[in-house]
Amino acid sequence: MENFRKILMTILLTIFICSNIANCQTIQEFPSCIIDIHKWIDRHFAKGKIPPFSFTYGGKSSDSFITGWQYSAAKLETTEPNAEESVYTYTDKKSGLVVKCFVTCFEDFSAVEWVLKFSNNSSTNTPVIEKVNAVNCIFPSEKNGTFVLHHAKGCSSERSDFRPYDHELKIGKSIYMTPDGGRSSGGDMAFPFFNIESPANEGIMVAIGWTGKWYADIQQKDEKSVSLKSGMEKIQLSLFPREEIRTPRICLLFWKGEDRMTGHNQFRQFILAHHTRMINGKPSELPLSAMLAREGPPPCNEHTCTTESFAIALINRYQQFNIVPEVFWIDAGWYPNQGSWVNTGSWVVNKENFPNGLKPVSDAAHQVGAKFLLWFEPERVRKGTLLDTEHPEWLMGDANSSTKLLNLGNKDALNWLTNHISDMITKEGIDIYRQDFNMDPMPYWEKSDQPQRVGISEIRHIEGLYAYWDSLLIRFPNLIIDNCASGGRRIDLETVSRSSPLWRTDFHGYTEPNGSQDNTYGLNFYLPLHGTGNWVRSQYYFRSNMSSSMVLNWDINNNDCSQAEMQQYIQDFKRLRPYYYGDYYPLTGTKDFLKNRAWLAYQLNRPEQKDGIILLFRREDCLDDTYKIKLHGLHEKATYELLYEDYKINTKKTGKELMDGFDVFISQKPASLLISYKIMGE
Repeated sequence: MENFRKILMTILLTIFICSNIANCQTIQEFPSCIIDIHKWIDRHFAKGKIPPFSFTYGGKSSDSFITGWQYSAAKLETTEPNAEESVYTYTDKKSGLVVKCFVTCFEDFSAVEWVLKFSNNSSTNTPVIEKVNAVNCIFPSEKNGTFVLHHAKGCSSERSDFRPYDHELKIGKSIYMTPDGGRSSGGDMAFPFFNIESPANEGIMVAIGWTGKWYADIQQKDEKSVSLKSGMEKIQLSLFPREEIRTPRICLLFWKGEDRMTGHNQFRQFILAHHTRMINGKPSELPLSAMLAREGPPPCNEHTCTTESFAIALINRYQQFNIVPEVFWIDAGWYPNQGSWVNTGSWVVNKENFPNGLKPVSDAAHQVGAKFLLWFEPERVRKGTLLDTEHPEWLMGDANSSTKLLNLGNKDALNWLTNHISDMITKEGIDIYRQDFNMDPMPYWEKSDQPQRVGISEIRHIEGLYAYWDSLLIRFPNLIIDNCASGGRRIDLETVSRSSPLWRTDFHGYTEPNGSQDNTYGLNFYLPLHGTGNWVRSQYYFRSNMSSSMVLNWDINNNDCSQAEMQQYIQDFKRLRPYYYGDYYPLTGTKDFLKNRAWLAYQLNRPEQKDGIILLFRREDCLDDTYKIKLHGLHEKATYELLYEDYKINTKKTGKELMDGFDVFISQKPASLLISYKIMGE
């Protein structure tokens, strides 16, 4: 009886504390408190509860009034497997403002995500809406201690792109992240995927879906709680009658385990299951591509000197050598450009180089069993191009500016672009649509905003981008979109749901192998699907550039590599690619891996197939020829067969021995080692 009273008092005390927390933020449990993700959602979006988002309206915080607004909840129909969708509506009868929170519960993961929509149902302008936090939560932990924020650098075309950071939080001090210039993953503190680890061996994977200037503010409040705020950084606007806007998408995936990689690997599989382009019911497999020419003698640059006959001849050359890739790729420069590929804005084929259009090239690719990729950059418009001269009303920027921004918030511009590119995809036989974006849009958005309309240009442009891509994917069910923005500066939850970054950075890591190793090492913490280029045909370079996709930039007429070697590289890529869809474990830490004197190693484990691979690199300045690694995700008592593929040596070890650690040896430098393993008796 005494124990029962103690338990009851504990429950009542918990309820009392939770109900009397200051109104600034909603309290959310860590996953140890969660039994059913449905109940978690029902509890925190219930009537009379302050929801896990906030905003300021007419100068007042939503926490002070939203529980008094009219409330309703409804289930929505969805075609998403293992998911349930609901909408929670909060209505201010006085002003006519309606806030709808569209929430998705993922039944196969402890994950929830939501997006807000604000609409004005009245005949007059609303009071000013500002400080919109799409998420505003405090997460308590059962255990005292320090929280750790695991996050990554964004893309800046540097060797350090996507490098992982592990920051211990300090009570009362924030870590603030936001991208530079309005591209969602451009800059140092600008990668919209991160992991908040609590002292109790649990945490939250957080993903932000906003292809503009989002922000995230993470702060340890005390020894047992951490706060998270995130949303669009700059918004201060009044909605016109019948006008609606949306916010960034927020995703929370709760995890529990002794190793924080538990959360990362659950999130990687979540991305594959729920945020990856599905073709014929399966996640789209990223391709092995080959460029059809690259630059050339001056004044050639990019593909400005590529011709129909040359491209077709090169395709036939690949076929002759039996090294046909899965995709043939034409990058920038195939349109009228006045001798420089950066002169974008005339999206018609250059008939001097391609007198019959691009269809003969795509036909040639299809005839040898490959697909065809074509590069576009529709949002950047240079002075004097067709869009600039024929539709200046669609463009953002000063009249005399050399570069302008196509306003995807303009319905006429959006409709034209959607129809024009759709016609080109059909006419030219395009299988993969590559969209680049080599400019910062934020200055254009800011100049276009009017007083009390701050943020509207950004919102409309991003809504237009999503509508454009969605229309293409509906019209072409087998289409793949390659997302590029000076490399990987536009990677977020919304873009990865529609596209994949086949060219993750413009850093010359594709010709500097250690940099490419570093980029793979960092980006794999969060995303299984990404790629880069390969210039140099050697084992060390090829393995350095390995990931779930690759772009070959080979001079196949150069005799520095035999046909047999090139064939072997292609076979190796196709054999190893499936492992990149599995679980990922970094084996050489996160502190010194950028240095040329360091080893770099990682493991890709497939729990269902009970096998995996280990890639190890001894760099040119590394003095140690031996390194000790500890594997993860294995069965302790099982016996594994290991194949040291470069040494042609087989060995057997138990899972416990492999996870306790063993030495690997590479005698040369720089050099790599590939070890494959599988459980025995299966």
